[in-house]
Amino acid sequence: MLCGIAGEVAFQGARADPASVKRMARVLGDPNQHNSIWHDPWIALSQVPLQNDTSDNALQPTIDADRDLAIVFSGRLFNQAELLAQLSIDYSLRSTTDADIVLAAYDRWGEDFVERLLGSFAIAITDRRRQRVLLIRDRLGIQPLYIASLNGKLRFASTLPALAASGGIATTIDPVALHHYMSWHSIVPAPRTILAGIKKLPPATIQLIESDGQIRERVYWKPNYQRSARYADWRREDWQQAIHQALQTAVTRSQVPNEPPGVQLSGGLDSSLLVALLAESGQQQISTFSIGFDDAGDNRGNEFRYSEKVADAFGTDHHVLRLGASDVADVLDDAVLAMAEPMASHDVPAFYLHAQSVVQQAKSLQCGQGADEIFAGYSYHGAAASIPRQAALATFADSFVDNNHQDLAGILNPQWLTHTDVSNELLAEALDAPGADTALDAVLRLETQLFLADDPVKRVTNMSMATGLEACLPFLDHELIELVIACPNELKAAQGGKGILKDIGRSLLPHDVIDRPKGYFPVPALGQLEGTILAKVREALLAPEARERGLFRAGYLDTLLTNPNVYYVPTGGNTLWKLGVLELWLQHHDLG
Repeated sequence: MLCGIAGEVAFQGARADPASVKRMARVLGDPNQHNSIWHDPWIALSQVPLQNDTSDNALQPTIDADRDLAIVFSGRLFNQAELLAQLSIDYSLRSTTDADIVLAAYDRWGEDFVERLLGSFAIAITDRRRQRVLLIRDRLGIQPLYIASLNGKLRFASTLPALAASGGIATTIDPVALHHYMSWHSIVPAPRTILAGIKKLPPATIQLIESDGQIRERVYWKPNYQRSARYADWRREDWQQAIHQALQTAVTRSQVPNEPPGVQLSGGLDSSLLVALLAESGQQQISTFSIGFDDAGDNRGNEFRYSEKVADAFGTDHHVLRLGASDVADVLDDAVLAMAEPMASHDVPAFYLHAQSVVQQAKSLQCGQGADEIFAGYSYHGAAASIPRQAALATFADSFVDNNHQDLAGILNPQWLTHTDVSNELLAEALDAPGADTALDAVLRLETQLFLADDPVKRVTNMSMATGLEACLPFLDHELIELVIACPNELKAAQGGKGILKDIGRSLLPHDVIDRPKGYFPVPALGQLEGTILAKVREALLAPEARERGLFRAGYLDTLLTNPNVYYVPTGGNTLWKLGVLELWLQHHDLG
Protein backbone atom coordinates (compact mmCIF):
# COMPACT_ATOMS: atom_id res chain seq x y z
CA MET A 1 0.00 0.00 0.00
CA LEU A 2 1.76 3.12 -1.21
CA CYS A 3 0.68 5.91 1.07
CA GLY A 4 2.03 8.96 2.78
CA ILE A 5 0.92 9.57 6.35
CA ALA A 6 0.97 12.65 8.55
CA GLY A 7 -0.44 13.85 11.84
CA GLU A 8 -0.34 16.24 14.77
CA VAL A 9 -0.76 15.43 18.46
CA ALA A 10 -1.55 18.21 20.94
CA PHE A 11 -0.87 17.88 24.69
CA GLN A 12 -2.35 19.12 27.96
CA GLY A 13 -5.82 19.83 26.60
CA ALA A 14 -4.64 21.82 23.59
CA ARG A 15 -6.30 21.29 20.20
CA ALA A 16 -4.61 19.81 17.19
CA ASP A 17 -4.51 22.03 14.12
CA PRO A 18 -5.91 20.30 11.00
CA ALA A 19 -4.47 23.11 8.86
CA SER A 20 -0.91 22.01 9.64
CA VAL A 21 -1.79 18.44 8.68
CA LYS A 22 -3.37 19.66 5.44
CA ARG A 23 -0.12 21.41 4.57
CA MET A 24 1.72 18.14 5.05
CA ALA A 25 -0.87 16.27 2.99
CA ARG A 26 -0.43 18.76 0.17
CA VAL A 27 3.31 18.02 -0.01
CA LEU A 28 2.64 14.28 0.22
CA GLY A 29 0.59 14.52 -2.94
CA ASP A 30 -2.98 15.48 -2.06
CA PRO A 31 -3.41 19.09 -3.27
CA ASN A 32 -7.10 19.17 -2.30
CA GLN A 33 -6.94 16.95 0.80
CA HIS A 34 -9.91 14.94 -0.50
CA ASN A 35 -11.14 12.69 2.33
CA SER A 36 -7.65 12.43 3.79
CA ILE A 37 -8.02 14.33 7.10
CA TRP A 38 -9.54 12.99 10.31
CA HIS A 39 -9.35 14.90 13.57
CA ASP A 40 -10.37 14.70 17.17
CA PRO A 41 -9.78 17.64 19.53
CA TRP A 42 -6.19 16.60 20.34
CA ILE A 43 -5.18 14.56 17.27
CA ALA A 44 -5.37 15.10 13.52
CA LEU A 45 -4.43 12.41 10.99
CA SER A 46 -3.99 12.28 7.24
CA GLN A 47 -3.26 9.51 4.79
CA VAL A 48 -2.56 10.24 1.16
CA PRO A 49 -2.57 7.41 -1.38
CA LEU A 50 0.43 7.78 -3.63
CA GLN A 51 0.35 7.29 -7.36
CA ASN A 52 -0.71 3.90 -8.63
CA ASP A 53 -2.56 2.76 -5.48
CA THR A 54 -6.31 2.33 -5.95
CA SER A 55 -6.75 -0.47 -3.41
CA ASP A 56 -9.15 -0.49 -0.48
CA ASN A 57 -6.09 -0.25 1.77
CA ALA A 58 -5.55 3.28 0.44
CA LEU A 59 -8.91 4.50 1.79
CA GLN A 60 -7.58 5.91 5.05
CA PRO A 61 -7.60 7.10 7.82
CA THR A 62 -9.48 4.07 9.12
CA ILE A 63 -11.77 4.57 12.11
CA ASP A 64 -13.05 1.86 14.47
CA ALA A 65 -15.79 3.70 16.32
CA ASP A 66 -16.72 0.70 18.48
CA ARG A 67 -13.24 0.56 20.02
CA ASP A 68 -12.46 4.30 19.76
CA LEU A 69 -9.44 3.64 17.54
CA ALA A 70 -8.12 5.38 14.45
CA ILE A 71 -5.16 4.51 12.24
CA VAL A 72 -3.10 5.65 9.31
CA PHE A 73 -0.92 2.94 7.77
CA SER A 74 1.80 3.03 5.14
CA GLY A 75 3.32 -0.16 3.81
CA ARG A 76 2.12 -3.75 3.57
CA LEU A 77 1.60 -6.73 5.85
CA PHE A 78 3.04 -10.02 4.62
CA ASN A 79 1.20 -12.30 7.07
CA GLN A 80 -2.38 -11.17 6.61
CA ALA A 81 -3.78 -14.70 6.43
CA GLU A 82 -2.03 -15.82 9.61
CA LEU A 83 -3.20 -12.78 11.55
CA LEU A 84 -6.75 -13.15 10.26
CA ALA A 85 -6.82 -16.78 11.40
CA GLN A 86 -5.68 -15.79 14.89
CA LEU A 87 -8.02 -12.83 15.19
CA SER A 88 -11.16 -14.37 13.70
CA ILE A 89 -11.63 -16.48 16.83
CA ASP A 90 -12.62 -13.39 18.83
CA TYR A 91 -13.21 -10.69 16.21
CA SER A 92 -15.56 -10.04 13.36
CA LEU A 93 -13.44 -7.72 11.23
CA ARG A 94 -15.14 -5.11 9.11
CA SER A 95 -12.68 -5.79 6.31
CA THR A 96 -9.44 -7.61 5.58
CA THR A 97 -7.43 -4.45 4.89
CA ASP A 98 -4.09 -4.09 6.62
CA ALA A 99 -5.45 -1.19 8.65
CA ASP A 100 -8.41 -3.13 10.09
CA ILE A 101 -6.18 -6.12 10.84
CA VAL A 102 -3.71 -3.91 12.69
CA LEU A 103 -6.47 -2.25 14.73
CA ALA A 104 -7.89 -5.63 15.74
CA ALA A 105 -4.39 -6.91 16.58
CA TYR A 106 -3.70 -3.88 18.75
CA ASP A 107 -7.04 -4.28 20.54
CA ARG A 108 -6.33 -7.98 21.12
CA TRP A 109 -2.66 -7.92 22.13
CA GLY A 110 -1.91 -4.33 23.15
CA GLU A 111 1.33 -2.67 22.16
CA ASP A 112 3.05 -6.06 21.85
CA PHE A 113 0.96 -6.71 18.74
CA VAL A 114 3.73 -5.23 16.61
CA GLU A 115 5.94 -8.25 17.32
CA ARG A 116 3.41 -10.37 15.42
CA LEU A 117 3.53 -8.27 12.26
CA LEU A 118 5.57 -9.29 9.23
CA GLY A 119 6.09 -6.68 6.56
CA SER A 120 7.21 -3.13 5.93
CA PHE A 121 5.19 -0.44 7.65
CA ALA A 122 4.92 2.92 9.31
CA ILE A 123 1.87 3.13 11.57
CA ALA A 124 0.13 5.76 13.67
CA ILE A 125 -2.66 4.51 15.95
CA THR A 126 -4.88 6.79 18.02
CA ASP A 127 -6.32 5.11 21.11
CA ARG A 128 -8.95 7.53 22.37
CA ARG A 129 -9.95 5.44 25.38
CA ARG A 130 -6.41 5.39 26.73
CA GLN A 131 -5.69 8.90 25.41
CA ARG A 132 -2.51 7.93 23.64
CA VAL A 133 -0.95 7.67 20.18
CA LEU A 134 1.40 4.93 19.00
CA LEU A 135 3.98 5.54 16.26
CA ILE A 136 5.61 2.39 14.88
CA ARG A 137 8.26 1.67 12.26
CA ASP A 138 9.07 -1.74 10.77
CA ARG A 139 12.09 -3.73 11.90
CA LEU A 140 14.45 -2.75 9.07
CA GLY A 141 13.18 0.80 8.53
CA ILE A 142 11.88 0.18 5.01
CA GLN A 143 9.01 2.59 5.60
CA PRO A 144 10.12 6.03 6.87
CA LEU A 145 8.59 8.14 9.63
CA TYR A 146 9.80 11.65 10.52
CA ILE A 147 8.97 13.42 13.80
CA ALA A 148 9.14 16.99 15.11
CA SER A 149 8.48 18.21 18.65
CA LEU A 150 7.03 21.69 19.02
CA ASN A 151 5.86 23.64 22.04
CA GLY A 152 3.07 21.42 23.36
CA LYS A 153 2.70 19.41 20.16
CA LEU A 154 4.25 16.60 18.16
CA ARG A 155 3.97 16.16 14.40
CA PHE A 156 4.92 13.31 12.12
CA ALA A 157 5.02 12.61 8.39
CA SER A 158 6.33 10.12 5.84
CA THR A 159 8.79 12.60 4.37
CA LEU A 160 11.00 15.27 5.80
CA PRO A 161 9.88 17.99 3.32
CA ALA A 162 6.23 17.31 4.15
CA LEU A 163 6.89 17.66 7.88
CA ALA A 164 8.89 20.83 7.36
CA ALA A 165 6.00 22.30 5.33
CA SER A 166 3.69 22.11 8.36
CA GLY A 167 5.33 25.29 9.67
CA GLY A 168 7.01 26.41 12.88
CA ILE A 169 9.76 23.75 12.81
CA ALA A 170 13.45 24.60 13.06
CA THR A 171 14.95 23.82 9.65
CA THR A 172 18.50 24.93 10.30
CA ILE A 173 21.29 22.42 9.74
CA ASP A 174 22.14 20.03 12.59
CA PRO A 175 25.97 20.19 12.95
CA VAL A 176 26.17 16.61 14.24
CA ALA A 177 24.12 15.36 11.28
CA LEU A 178 26.31 17.39 8.92
CA HIS A 179 29.37 15.68 10.43
CA HIS A 180 27.75 12.29 9.73
CA TYR A 181 26.73 13.33 6.22
CA MET A 182 30.27 14.37 5.34
CA SER A 183 31.84 11.35 7.08
CA TRP A 184 29.66 8.58 5.68
CA HIS A 185 28.85 9.48 2.04
CA SER A 186 25.65 11.35 2.99
CA ILE A 187 24.29 8.83 5.53
CA VAL A 188 22.61 10.39 8.57
CA PRO A 189 21.35 7.50 10.73
CA ALA A 190 18.28 7.71 12.94
CA PRO A 191 17.25 9.44 15.04
CA ARG A 192 18.91 12.47 13.43
CA THR A 193 18.22 14.12 10.10
CA ILE A 194 20.16 16.89 8.39
CA LEU A 195 17.69 19.40 9.91
CA ALA A 196 17.95 20.32 13.58
CA GLY A 197 14.20 20.37 14.24
CA ILE A 198 13.28 17.03 12.66
CA LYS A 199 14.14 13.51 13.79
CA LYS A 200 13.20 10.13 12.40
CA LEU A 201 11.82 7.23 14.35
CA PRO A 202 14.51 4.52 14.37
CA PRO A 203 13.70 1.16 12.79
CA ALA A 204 12.11 -1.51 15.01
CA THR A 205 10.86 1.18 17.38
CA ILE A 206 7.47 1.86 18.92
CA GLN A 207 6.86 5.30 20.42
CA LEU A 208 3.97 5.75 22.85
CA ILE A 209 2.73 9.32 23.21
CA GLU A 210 0.39 10.17 26.08
CA SER A 211 -2.04 13.08 25.92
CA ASP A 212 -0.17 14.81 28.76
CA GLY A 213 2.99 14.92 26.65
CA GLN A 214 4.85 11.98 28.17
CA ILE A 215 6.68 9.92 25.55
CA ARG A 216 8.08 6.43 25.91
CA GLU A 217 10.07 4.50 23.30
CA ARG A 218 11.10 0.88 23.11
CA VAL A 219 12.94 -1.20 20.55
CA TYR A 220 10.87 -4.32 19.80
CA TRP A 221 13.45 -6.19 17.66
CA LYS A 222 17.17 -6.33 18.37
CA PRO A 223 18.84 -9.56 17.28
CA ASN A 224 21.83 -10.92 19.14
CA TYR A 225 24.99 -11.26 17.04
CA GLN A 226 26.38 -14.18 19.00
CA ARG A 227 26.58 -17.83 18.02
CA SER A 228 23.72 -19.98 19.25
CA ALA A 229 24.12 -23.47 20.73
CA ARG A 230 20.96 -24.37 18.81
CA TYR A 231 23.02 -24.71 15.63
CA ALA A 232 26.20 -26.18 17.13
CA ASP A 233 25.96 -29.46 15.17
CA TRP A 234 24.94 -27.92 11.82
CA ARG A 235 27.18 -28.64 8.85
CA ARG A 236 27.72 -26.46 5.79
CA GLU A 237 25.03 -28.40 3.91
CA ASP A 238 22.54 -27.78 6.72
CA TRP A 239 23.16 -24.03 6.56
CA GLN A 240 22.89 -23.97 2.80
CA GLN A 241 19.58 -25.82 2.84
CA ALA A 242 18.10 -23.72 5.67
CA ILE A 243 19.11 -20.38 4.19
CA HIS A 244 17.90 -21.47 0.74
CA GLN A 245 14.49 -22.25 2.24
CA ALA A 246 14.43 -19.01 4.23
CA LEU A 247 15.23 -17.06 1.05
CA GLN A 248 12.43 -18.81 -0.78
CA THR A 249 10.03 -17.95 2.04
CA ALA A 250 11.17 -14.31 2.03
CA VAL A 251 10.69 -13.97 -1.73
CA THR A 252 7.22 -15.52 -1.54
CA ARG A 253 6.21 -13.32 1.39
CA SER A 254 7.31 -10.08 -0.18
CA GLN A 255 5.63 -10.70 -3.52
CA VAL A 256 2.52 -8.54 -3.95
CA PRO A 257 -0.49 -10.88 -4.13
CA ASN A 258 -2.32 -11.23 -7.43
CA GLU A 259 0.32 -9.34 -9.37
CA PRO A 260 2.76 -10.77 -11.91
CA PRO A 261 6.26 -10.81 -10.42
CA GLY A 262 8.88 -8.31 -11.53
CA VAL A 263 12.56 -8.08 -10.59
CA GLN A 264 15.05 -5.21 -10.77
CA LEU A 265 17.74 -7.30 -12.47
CA SER A 266 21.26 -5.88 -12.36
CA GLY A 267 22.89 -9.13 -13.40
CA GLY A 268 24.60 -9.48 -10.02
CA LEU A 269 24.23 -12.41 -7.68
CA ASP A 270 21.53 -10.91 -5.46
CA SER A 271 18.98 -9.83 -8.06
CA SER A 272 19.70 -12.91 -10.20
CA LEU A 273 18.91 -15.11 -7.20
CA LEU A 274 15.53 -13.41 -6.87
CA VAL A 275 14.68 -14.39 -10.44
CA ALA A 276 15.84 -17.96 -9.82
CA LEU A 277 13.86 -18.27 -6.58
CA LEU A 278 10.70 -16.94 -8.21
CA ALA A 279 11.11 -19.47 -11.01
CA GLU A 280 11.83 -22.24 -8.49
CA SER A 281 8.58 -21.43 -6.67
CA GLY A 282 6.63 -21.97 -9.88
CA GLN A 283 6.06 -18.36 -10.85
CA GLN A 284 5.26 -17.89 -14.51
CA GLN A 285 5.73 -14.84 -16.74
CA ILE A 286 8.42 -13.16 -14.65
CA SER A 287 9.30 -9.67 -15.88
CA THR A 288 12.83 -8.36 -15.41
CA PHE A 289 14.05 -4.79 -15.72
CA SER A 290 17.66 -3.66 -16.18
CA ILE A 291 19.11 -0.18 -16.29
CA GLY A 292 22.51 1.01 -17.43
CA PHE A 293 24.52 3.60 -19.29
CA ASP A 294 26.84 3.73 -22.25
CA ASP A 295 30.47 3.01 -21.38
CA ALA A 296 32.53 6.05 -20.38
CA GLY A 297 36.18 5.68 -21.34
CA ASP A 298 37.57 2.63 -19.55
CA ASN A 299 34.56 2.46 -17.22
CA ARG A 300 31.70 0.15 -18.11
CA GLY A 301 28.33 1.85 -17.77
CA ASN A 302 26.23 -1.30 -17.45
CA GLU A 303 26.16 -5.02 -16.77
CA PHE A 304 23.65 -5.93 -19.46
CA ARG A 305 25.67 -8.95 -20.60
CA TYR A 306 25.02 -10.60 -17.23
CA SER A 307 21.39 -9.53 -16.81
CA GLU A 308 20.59 -10.76 -20.33
CA LYS A 309 22.23 -14.11 -19.54
CA VAL A 310 19.98 -14.53 -16.50
CA ALA A 311 16.89 -13.38 -18.41
CA ASP A 312 17.64 -15.92 -21.16
CA ALA A 313 18.24 -18.71 -18.66
CA PHE A 314 14.82 -18.25 -17.05
CA GLY A 315 12.88 -17.04 -20.08
CA THR A 316 11.80 -13.76 -18.48
CA ASP A 317 10.05 -10.88 -20.21
CA HIS A 318 13.16 -8.72 -20.15
CA HIS A 319 13.21 -4.91 -20.42
CA VAL A 320 16.38 -2.84 -20.81
CA LEU A 321 16.62 0.88 -20.10
CA ARG A 322 19.79 2.37 -21.55
CA LEU A 323 20.49 5.94 -20.45
CA GLY A 324 22.82 8.76 -21.30
CA ALA A 325 24.14 11.75 -19.38
CA SER A 326 21.38 13.95 -20.80
CA ASP A 327 18.72 11.63 -19.32
CA VAL A 328 20.14 12.11 -15.84
CA ALA A 329 20.43 15.87 -16.35
CA ASP A 330 16.81 16.08 -17.52
CA VAL A 331 15.39 14.56 -14.32
CA LEU A 332 17.99 15.78 -11.83
CA ASP A 333 15.76 18.48 -10.33
CA ASP A 334 12.79 16.12 -10.05
CA ALA A 335 14.95 13.42 -8.45
CA VAL A 336 16.33 15.88 -5.90
CA LEU A 337 12.81 17.06 -5.10
CA ALA A 338 11.75 13.45 -4.59
CA MET A 339 14.52 12.80 -2.02
CA ALA A 340 13.14 12.55 1.49
CA GLU A 341 16.66 13.52 2.60
CA PRO A 342 19.73 14.51 0.56
CA MET A 343 21.32 11.37 -0.89
CA ALA A 344 24.68 11.60 -2.63
CA SER A 345 24.93 8.06 -3.98
CA HIS A 346 25.28 8.31 -7.75
CA ASP A 347 22.57 5.77 -8.41
CA VAL A 348 19.70 7.73 -6.84
CA PRO A 349 18.67 9.73 -9.95
CA ALA A 350 19.11 6.56 -12.02
CA PHE A 351 16.76 4.68 -9.69
CA TYR A 352 14.28 7.52 -10.19
CA LEU A 353 14.51 7.14 -13.96
CA HIS A 354 14.23 3.38 -13.66
CA ALA A 355 11.14 3.59 -11.46
CA GLN A 356 9.53 6.03 -13.90
CA SER A 357 10.03 3.49 -16.66
CA VAL A 358 9.04 0.35 -14.73
CA VAL A 359 5.84 1.78 -13.24
CA GLN A 360 4.38 1.99 -16.73
CA GLN A 361 4.38 -1.83 -16.76
CA ALA A 362 4.38 -3.01 -13.14
CA LYS A 363 3.14 -1.88 -9.74
CA SER A 364 5.86 -3.60 -7.70
CA LEU A 365 9.41 -4.79 -8.14
CA GLN A 366 11.58 -7.26 -6.24
CA CYS A 367 14.97 -5.68 -5.45
CA GLY A 368 18.20 -7.14 -4.05
CA GLN A 369 19.17 -4.31 -1.68
CA GLY A 370 20.55 -5.38 1.69
CA ALA A 371 22.17 -8.66 0.69
CA ASP A 372 25.73 -7.32 1.01
CA GLU A 373 25.09 -5.95 4.49
CA ILE A 374 23.44 -9.18 5.66
CA PHE A 375 25.70 -11.76 3.98
CA ALA A 376 29.07 -9.94 4.35
CA GLY A 377 29.52 -8.99 0.72
CA TYR A 378 31.99 -6.10 0.90
CA SER A 379 35.76 -6.30 0.95
CA TYR A 380 36.01 -4.85 4.45
CA HIS A 381 33.85 -7.71 5.70
CA GLY A 382 36.60 -10.07 4.64
CA ALA A 383 39.14 -7.96 6.47
CA ALA A 384 36.94 -7.86 9.59
CA ALA A 385 36.67 -11.66 9.57
CA SER A 386 40.39 -12.04 10.26
CA ILE A 387 41.05 -9.42 12.97
CA PRO A 388 40.61 -9.31 16.74
CA ARG A 389 37.29 -8.05 18.09
CA GLN A 390 38.86 -4.83 19.42
CA ALA A 391 40.22 -3.89 15.97
CA ALA A 392 36.76 -3.58 14.38
CA LEU A 393 36.61 0.22 14.56
CA ALA A 394 39.91 0.91 12.81
CA THR A 395 39.27 -1.63 10.05
CA PHE A 396 35.75 -0.42 9.34
CA ALA A 397 36.68 3.27 9.45
CA ASP A 398 39.59 2.77 7.03
CA SER A 399 37.20 1.43 4.38
CA PHE A 400 34.00 3.32 5.12
CA VAL A 401 34.78 6.84 6.33
CA ASP A 402 35.02 9.56 3.66
CA ASN A 403 36.46 12.31 5.87
CA ASN A 404 37.74 12.10 9.43
CA HIS A 405 37.38 14.89 11.96
CA GLN A 406 40.72 16.41 11.03
CA ASP A 407 39.69 16.44 7.35
CA LEU A 408 36.41 18.15 8.22
CA ALA A 409 38.26 20.93 10.03
CA GLY A 410 39.60 21.94 6.63
CA ILE A 411 36.27 21.46 4.85
CA LEU A 412 33.60 22.95 7.14
CA ASN A 413 33.52 26.50 8.37
CA PRO A 414 34.25 26.65 12.13
CA GLN A 415 30.67 27.40 13.17
CA TRP A 416 29.55 24.09 11.63
CA LEU A 417 32.32 21.86 12.98
CA THR A 418 31.48 19.91 16.13
CA HIS A 419 33.91 20.14 19.03
CA THR A 420 34.58 16.40 19.04
CA ASP A 421 34.67 13.65 16.45
CA VAL A 422 31.00 12.78 16.88
CA SER A 423 30.94 10.36 13.95
CA ASN A 424 33.85 8.29 15.19
CA GLU A 425 32.36 8.34 18.69
CA LEU A 426 29.10 6.90 17.37
CA LEU A 427 30.95 4.20 15.43
CA ALA A 428 33.00 3.29 18.50
CA GLU A 429 29.91 3.08 20.71
CA ALA A 430 28.05 0.88 18.23
CA LEU A 431 30.97 -1.42 17.44
CA ASP A 432 32.12 -1.82 21.04
CA ALA A 433 28.67 -2.64 22.45
CA PRO A 434 28.24 -6.14 23.89
CA GLY A 435 26.20 -8.73 22.03
CA ALA A 436 28.52 -9.36 19.07
CA ASP A 437 31.03 -12.20 19.22
CA THR A 438 33.60 -11.10 16.65
CA ALA A 439 34.77 -8.03 14.75
CA LEU A 440 32.74 -9.15 11.72
CA ASP A 441 29.64 -9.64 13.86
CA ALA A 442 30.07 -6.12 15.24
CA VAL A 443 30.44 -4.62 11.75
CA LEU A 444 27.42 -6.50 10.36
CA ARG A 445 25.34 -5.42 13.35
CA LEU A 446 26.42 -1.80 12.88
CA GLU A 447 25.38 -1.82 9.23
CA THR A 448 22.09 -3.65 9.77
CA GLN A 449 20.98 -1.75 12.85
CA LEU A 450 22.37 1.73 12.18
CA PHE A 451 23.07 2.34 8.48
CA LEU A 452 20.97 -0.01 6.37
CA ALA A 453 17.69 1.92 6.54
CA ASP A 454 19.40 5.05 5.23
CA ASP A 455 21.74 3.35 2.80
CA PRO A 456 20.93 1.45 0.66
CA VAL A 457 17.25 0.95 1.54
CA LYS A 458 16.22 4.61 1.38
CA ARG A 459 17.79 5.07 -2.05
CA VAL A 460 15.62 2.54 -3.83
CA THR A 461 12.42 2.81 -1.78
CA ASN A 462 12.38 6.61 -1.81
CA MET A 463 12.83 6.87 -5.56
CA SER A 464 10.34 4.07 -6.21
CA MET A 465 7.62 5.54 -4.00
CA ALA A 466 8.04 8.92 -5.66
CA THR A 467 6.78 7.36 -8.88
CA GLY A 468 4.14 5.07 -7.35
CA LEU A 469 6.21 1.88 -7.62
CA GLU A 470 6.52 -0.48 -4.64
CA ALA A 471 10.03 -1.81 -4.04
CA CYS A 472 9.96 -5.24 -2.34
CA LEU A 473 13.13 -6.21 -0.44
CA PRO A 474 13.19 -9.96 0.32
CA PHE A 475 16.74 -9.90 1.73
CA LEU A 476 15.39 -7.74 4.57
CA ASP A 477 13.01 -10.39 5.85
CA HIS A 478 13.78 -10.31 9.56
CA GLU A 479 13.50 -14.06 10.05
CA LEU A 480 15.99 -14.61 7.22
CA ILE A 481 18.31 -12.09 8.86
CA GLU A 482 18.10 -13.84 12.23
CA LEU A 483 19.10 -17.10 10.57
CA VAL A 484 21.99 -15.54 8.64
CA ILE A 485 23.27 -13.85 11.82
CA ALA A 486 23.57 -17.30 13.41
CA CYS A 487 25.43 -18.71 10.39
CA PRO A 488 29.18 -19.16 11.02
CA ASN A 489 31.18 -16.20 9.75
CA GLU A 490 33.56 -18.41 7.80
CA LEU A 491 30.64 -19.47 5.58
CA LYS A 492 29.50 -15.89 4.99
CA ALA A 493 32.94 -14.37 4.42
CA ALA A 494 34.19 -17.19 2.19
CA GLN A 495 34.86 -16.80 -1.55
CA GLY A 496 35.48 -13.07 -1.26
CA GLY A 497 32.19 -12.50 0.60
CA LYS A 498 28.65 -13.93 0.53
CA GLY A 499 30.11 -17.43 0.32
CA ILE A 500 26.98 -19.23 1.51
CA LEU A 501 24.85 -17.19 -0.89
CA LYS A 502 27.16 -18.02 -3.78
CA ASP A 503 26.90 -21.71 -2.94
CA ILE A 504 23.11 -21.47 -3.12
CA GLY A 505 23.43 -19.59 -6.39
CA ARG A 506 25.56 -22.32 -7.97
CA SER A 507 22.62 -24.71 -7.86
CA LEU A 508 20.32 -22.20 -9.57
CA LEU A 509 22.27 -19.76 -11.77
CA PRO A 510 24.76 -19.67 -14.64
CA HIS A 511 28.13 -19.91 -12.92
CA ASP A 512 29.72 -16.93 -14.68
CA VAL A 513 27.09 -14.70 -13.02
CA ILE A 514 28.52 -15.79 -9.67
CA ASP A 515 32.23 -16.26 -10.35
CA ARG A 516 33.09 -12.74 -11.43
CA PRO A 517 34.34 -9.55 -9.79
CA LYS A 518 31.74 -7.73 -7.75
CA GLY A 519 29.86 -5.20 -9.85
CA TYR A 520 28.54 -1.78 -8.90
CA PHE A 521 25.87 0.42 -10.41
CA PRO A 522 27.83 3.04 -12.36
CA VAL A 523 26.29 6.41 -13.23
CA PRO A 524 28.95 8.17 -15.32
CA ALA A 525 27.13 11.52 -15.39
CA LEU A 526 27.47 11.90 -11.61
CA GLY A 527 30.96 10.44 -11.37
CA GLN A 528 32.42 12.67 -14.06
CA LEU A 529 30.65 16.00 -13.57
CA GLU A 530 30.41 18.15 -16.66
CA GLY A 531 27.96 20.10 -18.81
CA THR A 532 24.49 20.79 -17.42
CA ILE A 533 24.97 18.81 -14.22
CA LEU A 534 28.24 20.51 -13.34
CA ALA A 535 26.60 23.87 -14.05
CA LYS A 536 23.72 23.04 -11.67
CA VAL A 537 26.14 22.00 -8.93
CA ARG A 538 28.26 25.10 -9.39
CA GLU A 539 25.21 27.37 -9.34
CA ALA A 540 23.87 25.75 -6.17
CA LEU A 541 27.16 25.96 -4.28
CA LEU A 542 27.69 29.60 -5.25
CA ALA A 543 24.07 30.70 -4.77
CA PRO A 544 23.28 33.46 -2.25
CA GLU A 545 21.52 30.91 0.00
CA ALA A 546 24.63 28.74 0.08
CA ARG A 547 26.89 31.70 0.80
CA GLU A 548 24.61 32.82 3.63
CA ARG A 549 24.60 29.32 5.10
CA GLY A 550 28.37 29.11 4.82
CA LEU A 551 28.71 25.38 5.38
CA PHE A 552 31.98 24.94 3.50
CA ARG A 553 35.26 26.81 3.56
CA ALA A 554 35.65 29.03 0.50
CA GLY A 555 39.12 27.73 -0.29
CA TYR A 556 37.93 24.13 -0.21
CA LEU A 557 34.98 24.91 -2.48
CA ASP A 558 37.23 26.74 -4.92
CA THR A 559 39.53 23.72 -5.10
CA LEU A 560 36.65 21.34 -5.89
CA LEU A 561 35.02 23.67 -8.41
CA THR A 562 38.35 24.22 -10.16
CA ASN A 563 38.99 20.45 -10.23
CA PRO A 564 35.48 18.92 -10.29
CA ASN A 565 36.60 15.41 -11.20
CA VAL A 566 39.77 14.96 -9.18
CA TYR A 567 38.51 14.34 -5.64
CA TYR A 568 36.59 11.17 -4.79
CA VAL A 569 35.57 9.48 -1.54
CA PRO A 570 36.98 6.01 -0.74
CA THR A 571 33.73 4.34 -1.85
CA GLY A 572 34.08 5.95 -5.29
CA GLY A 573 31.65 8.88 -5.14
CA ASN A 574 32.53 12.30 -6.51
CA THR A 575 33.19 14.63 -3.57
CA LEU A 576 31.85 17.68 -5.38
CA TRP A 577 28.56 15.89 -6.05
CA LYS A 578 28.19 15.11 -2.33
CA LEU A 579 28.43 18.82 -1.50
CA GLY A 580 26.35 19.83 -4.50
CA VAL A 581 23.39 17.53 -3.85
CA LEU A 582 23.13 18.82 -0.26
CA GLU A 583 22.80 22.41 -1.43
CA LEU A 584 20.53 21.44 -4.33
CA TRP A 585 18.21 19.62 -1.91
CA LEU A 586 18.14 22.46 0.63
CA GLN A 587 17.44 25.05 -2.05
CA HIS A 588 14.83 22.98 -3.91
CA HIS A 589 12.89 22.58 -0.66
CA ASP A 590 13.67 26.08 0.66
CA LEU A 591 15.19 24.63 3.83
CA GLY A 592 18.25 25.19 5.98
